[in-house]
Amino acid sequence: MIILEKYQAGHYEKTRGYHYFVPSQINDEWIWTTPTLNRLLERAALKLGELNSFARLVPNIDLFIQMHVAKEAVISSRIEGTRTNIDEAFMMYDDIRPERRNDWLEVNNYIKALNQAIIELKELPLSSRLIKKTHRALLASARGEHKLPGEYRSSQNWIGGNSLDDAVYIPPAHGLIDSLMNDLEKFIHNDEIRLPSLIRIAIAHYQFESIHPFLDGNGRIGRLMITLFLVSEGILDKPLLYLSSFFEKNKGLYYENLSNVRTRNDMLQWLKYFLTGLEQTSAVTVSTLSGILLLKENIEKDIRATFGRRTDSALRLMYELFRNPVTTVEQAAGICNLSFKAANSLVGQMQKKQYIRELTGQSRNRIFIFEQYLRVFENR
Repeated sequence: MIILEKYQAGHYEKTRGYHYFVPSQINDEWIWTTPTLNRLLERAALKLGELNSFARLVPNIDLFIQMHVAKEAVISSRIEGTRTNIDEAFMMYDDIRPERRNDWLEVNNYIKALNQAIIELKELPLSSRLIKKTHRALLASARGEHKLPGEYRSSQNWIGGNSLDDAVYIPPAHGLIDSLMNDLEKFIHNDEIRLPSLIRIAIAHYQFESIHPFLDGNGRIGRLMITLFLVSEGILDKPLLYLSSFFEKNKGLYYENLSNVRTRNDMLQWLKYFLTGLEQTSAVTVSTLSGILLLKENIEKDIRATFGRRTDSALRLMYELFRNPVTTVEQAAGICNLSFKAANSLVGQMQKKQYIRELTGQSRNRIFIFEQYLRVFENR
């Protein structure tokens, strides 16, 4: 049994001139006496329940999920240093400026990896097997493609600094990864442990980041695990909640709270921070969905009132823009089964209504974004 207030995070071992951290195993019963934690847990669970209930009432909720996934991909990757905007995430590779294409690849790999993981979660438990498959998709043909995609590392890594000599944190030696990840996987699925699910995933996220089992992509996989867990446990029906926005608001605080568990054994503060993030992010997501529904309702009313014979085509294009907020005239023609000329007129009318905005400033190969929709996400 682990008493939270007396938790010992692990110990250091020395080899070849440096010390690496060995996290304590976590697959055990956890108890605590701090009442604040119970209050935060209750509030986070309540807000998650409200989000899930609200999402069930949203017609065609799947229309909007890809935008949530794209925002998560952009922000989670931004934490790691990439610089792709959410509108760029939906563009084609050839439309991205050459100096930003590596960032674009990483963000789009994240989108593919998350979508793939959600599908595979129906057949596979949240496990090393699923985590490795997701990691392989994350690093495919991107900057990390030479860093053992889909495989736990076989060498020492570190966080911060230029080498092991000046590293901020050195995770456990690679020979310990299998046993530590096995313990983590058992902890996630151990039904004999009477531990609230939200506490369980908070501890699991910390443990994964401390193990740092891959040569690259640990942060993104660790944050993605949170959503996969919430879906796998039935806490959320749909993958709508992502904590990367909360973590990115103050990256220093995120890393400090993780680090303080290892350096000060302060798991309690990490759990408080994590539960606060769940509560606040759930509320923001409900607000975002409310904003989307209001926008959709207002545009539908306006289209029906002003587009005349183009109404059906305009509605069809608008619904597709909720799924993918970037389009071209050629794509609009295919979506609406129109000639290029008719699609160009339709796009022009939607542009005049300021539903969409042209990005390139060119007369050919124009790209349009559903700017009002993007604003709903960017303003929250």
